[in-house]
Amino acid sequence: MQTNRLEKLLEFIKNEPEDPFLKYALATEYLRLNETDKALAFYEDLVKNHAGYTGTYYHLGKLYEALGRKQEAISIYETGMKITREKNDNHAFSELRAVYDELMDFDD
Repeated sequence: MQTNRLEKLLEFIKNEPEDPFLKYALATEYLRLNETDKALAFYEDLVKNHAGYTGTYYHLGKLYEALGRKQEAISIYETGMKITREKNDNHAFSELRAVYDELMDFDD
């Protein structure tokens, strides 16, 4: 079932290679399959090429944290908070702020 979902997403993205939803879905699916490098590539592509796709920042930051890349997580949370504030996406901003504060307090 898992491979079937991945295969379908890969087929969809062939037809719409710049669709941010499909990129996000692939990143999430690869992460679920523990294919971290592929997930990371899709999340980073989203941040670079679809900066307004706000759901990416939380998940990319958490992935950076899991990989021990704390400074990159902090940076991505800060960027995400800036963008979500500009878009008046209060829910996404609150989620990012919570994980950012938690990460910053971790060292105190």
